[in-house]
Amino acid sequence: MQTMRTVSDIPPYEPQEVEAEVQAYWREQGSFRAVEDAGREKFYCLSMLPYPSGHLHMGHVRNYTIGDTIARYQRMRGRNVLQPMGWDAFGLPAENAAIQNKTPPARWTYSNIDYMRQQLQRLGYAYDWERELATCHPSYYKWEQWFFTRLFRKGLVYKKEAEVNWDPVDKTVLANEQVVDGRGWRSGAVVERRRIPQWFIKITDYAQELLDGLEQLEGWPQQVKTMQHNWIGRSEGLELDFTVVAEDGDQEDDSLRRLSVYTTRPDTLLGATYIAVATRHPLALKAAAADKKLAKFIDKQNKSGISEANMAAMEKEGRDTGRRALHPITGDELPIYAANFVLMAYGSGAVMSVPAHDQRDWEFARKYKLPIKQVIKPVDDDSSCGSEKTVCDVSKAAFTGKGILINSGEFDGLDFQQAFDAIEKHLHKKGMGRRKINYRLRDWGVSRQRYWGAPVPIIHCDKCGPVAVPDEELPVLLPEDMALSRGGSPLPETAAFYETVCPQCGAAAKRETDTFDTFMESSWYHARYTCRDQDSAMLDARAFYWLPVDQYIGGIEHAILHLMYARFFHKVMRDEGLVQGDEPFTRLLTQGMVLKDGGKMSKSRGNTVDPLSMIEKYGADTVRLFVMFAAPPEQALDWSDSGVEGAYRFLKRLWRAVLGHAPCKAYDGKGDPAQMLNTAQQALRRKTHQTVSKVSDDFARRQTFNTAIAACMELLNAVGGFISTAADAIDATTDSDKNRALVQEALEAVVLMLSPIAPHLCHVLWRHLGHAGPVMEAQWPAADEAAMQQDMQTVVLQVNGKRRGEAEVAADIDKAALEKTALSHEAVQHHSQGGTVVKVIALPERKLVNVVVKHDQA
Repeated sequence: MQTMRTVSDIPPYEPQEVEAEVQAYWREQGSFRAVEDAGREKFYCLSMLPYPSGHLHMGHVRNYTIGDTIARYQRMRGRNVLQPMGWDAFGLPAENAAIQNKTPPARWTYSNIDYMRQQLQRLGYAYDWERELATCHPSYYKWEQWFFTRLFRKGLVYKKEAEVNWDPVDKTVLANEQVVDGRGWRSGAVVERRRIPQWFIKITDYAQELLDGLEQLEGWPQQVKTMQHNWIGRSEGLELDFTVVAEDGDQEDDSLRRLSVYTTRPDTLLGATYIAVATRHPLALKAAAADKKLAKFIDKQNKSGISEANMAAMEKEGRDTGRRALHPITGDELPIYAANFVLMAYGSGAVMSVPAHDQRDWEFARKYKLPIKQVIKPVDDDSSCGSEKTVCDVSKAAFTGKGILINSGEFDGLDFQQAFDAIEKHLHKKGMGRRKINYRLRDWGVSRQRYWGAPVPIIHCDKCGPVAVPDEELPVLLPEDMALSRGGSPLPETAAFYETVCPQCGAAAKRETDTFDTFMESSWYHARYTCRDQDSAMLDARAFYWLPVDQYIGGIEHAILHLMYARFFHKVMRDEGLVQGDEPFTRLLTQGMVLKDGGKMSKSRGNTVDPLSMIEKYGADTVRLFVMFAAPPEQALDWSDSGVEGAYRFLKRLWRAVLGHAPCKAYDGKGDPAQMLNTAQQALRRKTHQTVSKVSDDFARRQTFNTAIAACMELLNAVGGFISTAADAIDATTDSDKNRALVQEALEAVVLMLSPIAPHLCHVLWRHLGHAGPVMEAQWPAADEAAMQQDMQTVVLQVNGKRRGEAEVAADIDKAALEKTALSHEAVQHHSQGGTVVKVIALPERKLVNVVVKHDQA
């Protein structure tokens, strides 16, 4: 069969030459420029934007290859695709690098952006670079500042003192996630608790909508939705009041005479034996003024971080404040302890402690020899207490389940809901309790005491208070030429920056010197991409066309905060008429990490792999193919040098197969009924269209690109096997043209289906297959249902359970015919010699026949 050129005629695969040529073509043609078209179905594909650290790592490569594969696939499905790229360019790392390199953060950042852009372009990603943005550019953060002033005027923004993680070296607030083992993630300094003024946005006003909206996100992983659900943490309980016992001569105000606590377990109220307050609670601080040991304890706790993870791991400690609170039902006096497991940032900074029914409270009570009073017993069918069905031994551990009230006076015998209602009614009458819905979610603290960030657009006036910067004075420019010393922001010492006048009264005033947390910039960039060149508004009508994002790709580590803030920001923009729809991201894919030698790739581990060195050696397509083939996208990927070699060998084999093929018109089945094909020809066409069907499902629904690649490899193997068989067994004068057309059809399918993953190679191969237009503009192949119908099938023939051969039979063969076929098969007859067939087990549905033969004993 004359379908192949000789090996000596095939030029070698030179990926660097191929990729340079193809990328030049894309640039000249403006291939990836996205233009709004109301007549076409849009598809907005977005990967989380990178921080411009200066070098791509393999995590970047995996993330962006997944996104690019999806975008290119959707383009071939005929959709109008937008795939942009930008830079999350503000933040503390740039300040640290500036100090180390003695260069302004702006210069370091813009230089890194230029270098990383070139790296991304080397990988051949189909980005519309005309929409590129950097969050540190005034044209971007101007509109962030503008939007903040709108929220300020609407009452969704406020400033208050808050307990924060404070890095004493970097002299800035750290998010909980930036505190590692009690130390700052960059400086390594022991983090302190401090109370400083912070700007907040009222995300809690949208708590219920954020919770309800999770039900709309059918295209999100359930794991991410569960994490967000738990972070929002809606609960129904009672807010109840404990009265603080007055001390002799005490003139304290009402705020120190009443402790309000929130509980979801009012059924345990009669088991409360002490109150725990935060170490920064006003009552604890007042008591510490006269108690040196308590003051020393509080000072020690202030030198630890406030993240919940840290607090869950630390040993529970406390000190008696000497103050007492009256139980709202019994009137008993309960001691008030300052405890390290209570935060001022959550609720009122006070909790009622019921050690018999809360394990944390139980451990604390045991440590400080406080009473443990059981007030709940399990119901008869509760097995949580082992063999003890009526009373748990709370001297050994807390019983945290729900059950029946005991030792609770008039409430004895009630179950959880009955007790909830009865106790709520009792306290409500006394004015000491009320039903309340509570959320774990707290308002979003958006200000940081850093230099390299977008300035908060507020002016402080002694007469007018905080005033929003007028629109015509935006943006408030961050000076980009500032020299930094170790730690701290220079803005509070830079009079040229902070000195101004009040826009309301004209008096001398000061600008806010805090800057925005970088989560502010990353919460709305998805919308700005749609109209990045708009300089007279935050967004325009193009946002209505492109949004929501159809496919969002990023790491699971962003499952809570970034995605929560972006969802919130989108809803607020919606309420301002800037966008439509309730959610910003329709479908979410969270890719796994890239591992090497059993651990996450990192410079500190010394196990990184430089993407550019891999590209120089094997080409971008090999790197792209490997990261897509090595594992499903949501799972961790183990780096393998041999795996990269294997990907390279496969691409070279595909290169040789296509360039060795004499192009022709692909077989399409029209005018040539399937019965005109012989068995081998039918098998190849069936394999081609079964592969198209599988790979299409892998791309669109399952997003398991590794199995799609494996299927393409199998099809290429089938092509090779068909060519070898046909060359030996088929009369070239009658079947050569048909064979070549079938091979053409199969190779076209392989090239089309691999082109989103290995776009450079497939661009060249598509032209060799005889097509004038670029492969990226070709239509995704469609599976022919008729071709996939299998008229014949292979059945396995066994004798006494051992495989002895195979037979090709009709797909609809019945048992009797299958038995007859098996008994007449040469291999079965050979292995039955000298014996008697006693049974034939024919299983057409399992494609199996077992012939049971009994041999006479000699």
